Amino acid sequence: MEKPQCVLILDFGGQYTQLIARRVRECGVYSYVLPYSASMAEIREVHPMGIILSGGPASVLDADAPKIDMAVFSLGVPVLGICYGMQLMAYLHGAPIEKCAQREYGRTSVTMDETQTGLLKGLKAQSQCWMSHTWQVARPPQGFTAIAHTSNCPVAAMANPDKRLYGVQLHPEVTHTEEGVRPDRVLSKVEI
Repeated sequence: MEKPQCVLILDFGGQYTQLIARRVRECGVYSYVLPYSASMAEIREVHPMGIILSGGPASVLDADAPKIDMAVFSLGVPVLGICYGMQLMAYLHGAPIEKCAQREYGRTSVTMDETQTGLLKGLKAQSQCWMSHTWQVARPPQGFTAIAHTSNCPVAAMANPDKRLYGVQLHPEVTHTEEGVRPDRVLSKVEI
């Protein structure tokens, strides 16, 4: 029996991992969760059409922080990092991660800098989003562009359209994020 196409979620221990899976399913796309420690063989076996790296409680700078194989970023499918997932993507691509001058927790006004194309296409220029982080990407890695920011966080979202790699510091899966879940924007349907 042929496996259905799916969005694979790699779980870094975040409190919202199952909610991410649910939101993807609510958009009409099958989702599947594996631990971050899944082997590349296990990941390939799923035949993902896209991958989401979940949030998590660790700092990517911790000696024992959860990591993934860099080959995940070369599978030829879109990869979206959320919170810790974005920080890990940035860190593995050489970007500096730093402690926030002011921790962002709760509803935060996010400025969407690129709403004409790509990941944030069609979103409002300013949106209330849920943030929950003490660490942040100081500047995007080479090949990436910051596509959203807050007054405190210079990289609230980033994109590398050529490699189809994207990250958001905010949590799009929670209802507190105004435009977080839009069925027309799920990974399988976005022009990314």
